Amino acid sequence: MEIEETAAGEMGEMVAPAVSTVAVAISGSRSSRHALKWALDKFVPEGRVLFRILHVRPAITMVPTPRDTNLIWHHRCELTKMFYKVEAEAVLLESDDVAAAISEEIVKFNICKLVIGSSSKNIFRRKLKGSKTATKISESIPSFCTAYVISKGKLSFVRSATSDVGETPQSISSSTVSSPSSRSLSSCAPSGNIQDDLRLQIERLRVKLQHLNKLHEGAENESFDTKNLHKLHTQHIEDEIKLKEMEMTDDKVRRLVSKQEMEEHVAGREAGLKQRSNEIEIEERRSYNSQEANEIETGKKIAGHCFDEYNRYTWEEIQASTSSFSSALMIGKGSYGTVYKAKFHHTVAAVKVLNSPEGCGTQQLHQELEVLGKIRHPHLLMMLGACPERGCLVYEYMENGSLDDMLQRRNNMPPLTWFDRFRIAWEVATALMFLHSSKPEPVIHRDLKPANILLDRNLVSKIGDVGLSTLLPSMGQYLSTMIKNTAPVGTFCYIDPEYQRTGVLSMKSDVYALGIVLLQLLTARSPMGLAHVVETALDDGCFVDILDAAAGQWPLNETQELAVLALKCSEMRRKDRPDLNQNVLPILERLKDVATKARESVLQGHTAPPSHFICPILQEVMIDPYVASDGYTYDRKAIELWLSTNNTSPMTNLRLPNKSLIPNHSLRSAIMDWRSKSK
Repeated sequence: MEIEETAAGEMGEMVAPAVSTVAVAISGSRSSRHALKWALDKFVPEGRVLFRILHVRPAITMVPTPRDTNLIWHHRCELTKMFYKVEAEAVLLESDDVAAAISEEIVKFNICKLVIGSSSKNIFRRKLKGSKTATKISESIPSFCTAYVISKGKLSFVRSATSDVGETPQSISSSTVSSPSSRSLSSCAPSGNIQDDLRLQIERLRVKLQHLNKLHEGAENESFDTKNLHKLHTQHIEDEIKLKEMEMTDDKVRRLVSKQEMEEHVAGREAGLKQRSNEIEIEERRSYNSQEANEIETGKKIAGHCFDEYNRYTWEEIQASTSSFSSALMIGKGSYGTVYKAKFHHTVAAVKVLNSPEGCGTQQLHQELEVLGKIRHPHLLMMLGACPERGCLVYEYMENGSLDDMLQRRNNMPPLTWFDRFRIAWEVATALMFLHSSKPEPVIHRDLKPANILLDRNLVSKIGDVGLSTLLPSMGQYLSTMIKNTAPVGTFCYIDPEYQRTGVLSMKSDVYALGIVLLQLLTARSPMGLAHVVETALDDGCFVDILDAAAGQWPLNETQELAVLALKCSEMRRKDRPDLNQNVLPILERLKDVATKARESVLQGHTAPPSHFICPILQEVMIDPYVASDGYTYDRKAIELWLSTNNTSPMTNLRLPNKSLIPNHSLRSAIMDWRSKSK
């Protein structure tokens, strides 16, 4: 490609070119590049075109620099780099009036097409003050020339050529192009010494840049030499780079500070939650200590005035009734005390002597007096009296010992039949339900196990040893169903797992223990891991193999139903256990009815007398039954002999209202009928 570069003053008259000529006015900005590209894309396909690249610089008043010449060559080289071969001439014009210089060049060479790059910072706006540029050029160039104004690579304005009358230029686009806004530092940067220092440095650089800009303009106006101007320009670029780096650093610091503030906020929130948790724990401890103090105060009140509600025995009476605590009369010994067989005025009883030497000061004594002294139930062990000064409690005597002894067949005890076991399961559940429903405060036993379930001579079961029981506190008109007790007590295999883990006690803690007792009634095995053994046997279809064979011929369907109920009661989670009143008792009562029918069929023609045929004093079948003023029925001869030397009841040891006796004819008739059938 051949390119000719000439100065305006050296160019002579030229013959009109045979090809189409297009002038492209450039200013050195990015818009000039867009204008060149648009002109090539627009006019090269139309045929042979000669491009005249026009650049207007102010009249020379100082030593010329290579900047303007390099600008022309730069755009000329761009033509060859970006596009195929075109014909072009680069023309450098010197004039202080840009529009006049371009207009003169167009007239001189009869150029019909002019392409101008539009920018907010180009030479046209600098000289002609912004929006008046298009009007100035349209008024200056000849009417035969069409002007194309290019903005950001797109045609934004056209002033069409006319041979007679000039037209008002039409706007191709209704949208205006605004100049890019200059960057500025955010005034919302986070606080901190680091950010303050950065902001101060940035402001100093801004002031320095403004000063350099003024020096740069002053250098142009005052005709500084080329070397000083180049030096100022280089320093200006370096300072701009530093300013951008400082802005980037400021942004990084801002993000870092925001991250640190977020971490501090999270840490502060966690600290607040931890403090709140500690406060709650302290409050719970205070509540527990207050409750413990209330229990102690209640115990003192019981020790002080509630003992008068019971039949009080002297220490001498206790010693005499147990033959000075003879080892031959010892029934059993546990961690809380020793039990002896005793006899008060021909009435057999059981005396429990607590291990604690302070006697009435023990919490267990207070609890037993509180519970057994206020409530009565056929399947709760009856307390006959106490010797609080020495920590002694007197109970009714249970001839067949504990359920644990019967299941393990200690001392050659006969085995329990399956129908007796079904009945005992129901009796224990009803006693628990009675404790849980007691007013004004429900009672949780906390230590239900076969060793604490006692059997009388007729195998009627009664729950004893309520020394570890707990009264649920009432809260106004509402009743609590749980109580916080951080020191679980009881026997390990029967303690509610959630109670062991959390220290929270509830009525379903007794339900868990009941489930283990039911499993032992079925299997007569140790409670350790018993639930898993039974569940596995049910799944594997070998349930019959783990049943206690000594109980007789188990009814398989009812027995499996009882086993499933026991497993539900012994669930690990409290919420998975059934409700005692709504879900457990109805099933046990139905199974008890099945057991009663089976027992009656087995005992038809059996010679064993019913329990109510037995005289409480003689422990034999009565011949002539009479009812005393205490409500109990005795053999006439035995009760008359008793009343001759005593004015108290043989059963309760309480003073009798009178010594009158009433014959029990219906019972006498039943006894006679039974005797006749037994013969």
